[in-house]
Amino acid sequence: MSELVNFEKRGAIGVITVDNPPVNALSPGVPEGLVDCVAQGNTDPEVKAMVLRGAGRSFIAGADIKFLGQKKTEAGLTYRTIIDDSEKPIVAAIHGYALGGGLETAMACQYRVATKDAKVGLPEVLIGILPGGAGTQRLPRLIGPKAAMEMIVTGRHVPAPEAKGLGILDDLAADIDDLLDTAIAYAERIADVRPLPRIRDDDSKLAEAKEDPGMFDAMRKKIARRARNQNAPYHCIKCVEAAVELPFDEGVERERELFEELVNDDEAKSLRFAFFAERQANKIPDIDKSVKGRNIDTAAVVGAGTMGGGIAMCFADAGIPVKLLEMNQEALDKGLAKIRANYETSVKRGSLAADAVDTRMGLITPALEYDQIGDADIVIEAVFEEMPVKKDVFGKLDAVMKDGAILASNTSTLDIDEIASATKRPADVLGTHFFSPANVMKLLEIVRGSGTAKDVVATCTALSRRIAKVGAVCGNCDGFLANRSRAPFQTEMNILVEEGAKPQQIDKVMYDFGYPMGPFAVGDLAGLDIGHAVRQRRKKESPNEHRDLPIPDRLFEMGRYGQKTGAGWFKYEKGDRTPYPDPVVDEVIAEVGRELGLQQRDDFTEEEILHRLLFASVNEAAKILEEGIAYRASDVDVMWLNGFGFPRYRGGLMFWADGIGVKNIHAQMVEWQERYGDRWKPAKMIEELAASGKGFLDD
Repeated sequence: MSELVNFEKRGAIGVITVDNPPVNALSPGVPEGLVDCVAQGNTDPEVKAMVLRGAGRSFIAGADIKFLGQKKTEAGLTYRTIIDDSEKPIVAAIHGYALGGGLETAMACQYRVATKDAKVGLPEVLIGILPGGAGTQRLPRLIGPKAAMEMIVTGRHVPAPEAKGLGILDDLAADIDDLLDTAIAYAERIADVRPLPRIRDDDSKLAEAKEDPGMFDAMRKKIARRARNQNAPYHCIKCVEAAVELPFDEGVERERELFEELVNDDEAKSLRFAFFAERQANKIPDIDKSVKGRNIDTAAVVGAGTMGGGIAMCFADAGIPVKLLEMNQEALDKGLAKIRANYETSVKRGSLAADAVDTRMGLITPALEYDQIGDADIVIEAVFEEMPVKKDVFGKLDAVMKDGAILASNTSTLDIDEIASATKRPADVLGTHFFSPANVMKLLEIVRGSGTAKDVVATCTALSRRIAKVGAVCGNCDGFLANRSRAPFQTEMNILVEEGAKPQQIDKVMYDFGYPMGPFAVGDLAGLDIGHAVRQRRKKESPNEHRDLPIPDRLFEMGRYGQKTGAGWFKYEKGDRTPYPDPVVDEVIAEVGRELGLQQRDDFTEEEILHRLLFASVNEAAKILEEGIAYRASDVDVMWLNGFGFPRYRGGLMFWADGIGVKNIHAQMVEWQERYGDRWKPAKMIEELAASGKGFLDD
């Protein structure tokens, strides 16, 4: 019998326990152990029913992704069928997570109970595949094809109370301490019930699709924008259709065929890479597990504006009490009102329970004096992006914060060491760069100053997970990793326009590539006044490194700030955020071209636009890696995926570049350097990788 699965008896109930730390993944040995334990229970005359549970912090969190695409053992192919065919009923006892193969295993059991805080789901679509263990065939029979399709296509994690309402679960236990007793009691109650309820044999819920045959096309239309360029979501829909149209065994065969089409294609490889890259980002080369982080039980935020309020929401959402400091009551009231409005919007959308609003608002304590926040374990400054302002704030924080408190800045570009110099505790200072809106965007860029203590970095890396962010660490320089690597993209898109490309043309290329919005529409959303202010600061601080961008500067001077003024790169109708091309912008582009003496073109290809924008940033990212500001090329990808909307199914900027080939990118850069000048001079790393035939992500 496998050491990863064990069997014991509790009276007449056999208890099967999967013990494969840390999350009981279905890696080799687990299916074999399940087969043996089910056989042991069925052959023991004293056993009337069985309970299947997971040891540690979870039931079964899913398949081991490292083994995806590899040939399965006989047990790996048949263990769910063996559970399904058990002569004696099996009750799945779920705590933590039952995801992917974990939920598929639970659905092969005849009954399911769970703790109230457990979550279930079939999230395979998020890594470019589909449930391959009959999940697309059992779930529609269990809860109906429409609800099943929504779960499978979105990959969302469903809380246990909702799962019980849907029919996935049969009973709920109060908590983990009560789960085994609840499951055993449930098993004792149903031990003699015959025939055994097998999901595969009950097609009654499938009648829903006969009454609404258009549900599948409706789902395809619903996901068309979000799922463009991807196959997995559409294959998931095909599988649910197969559940409705085919007998169970034939549906399972169809599921397997569609799974095999996906598992080793570029989409799935890219998404799996992104999955592992985010976990790798938590590993800092010079910080191992011996470095213990500090306790974070309370937090404070300085500044109740858009960013500060969003950061406070991140803490409240995680159940961490947070104090929100502002300089006057009016600004504080305005900030708190905005936070409440954001929560109420979530309630209207159905993503937050109504009673949760007051609970989360209750975790946010207003403050008007620095002395009121001094006992917080971490304080994050989110004030105006000017060095004198930030240094003034940090001087005040240094005076009031308790010993051992972490002092963090939300700056997106400014020197962390200079900010830390305003304190007597530079070891406690670092950057925590949230992306806007902070309560929505997943990335948290953690910036180490030259004096930042290792335990401070370790603490904030762990904190990022607690507040549901993807944390990635980098060193200190102007713009850090994320914004510095993005800056050449921003410059090049403006140069393309100077040369005659249209904003809507560039936006279409990037949207078709997979971005949720084109870069010029994003600029209008953020505000052209914001970009202008950043350029003016950098021009003042580094005049030799600054390049003027006359077109956006002229639009700014015309009062075209973007959506907020109804006109920017595009024009906007009142109450409509749709960007419409504007002849006024075309006139400005033509005028600037004449002033610069440029022969503007109208023959830009989609490939030239895409490659000029992205190769520019690939080159800068290579320089950042050379300087040691970034630890790994995959950290660049994590930041672009979670901070800039780079399409996840393309893996990330550097993963995508490796797919093009560094040698090919180098050759193109050399050509462009001759044509456009030294901004296209390849980084030393690119020259070396091109010569060696290696990629950014090669070991």
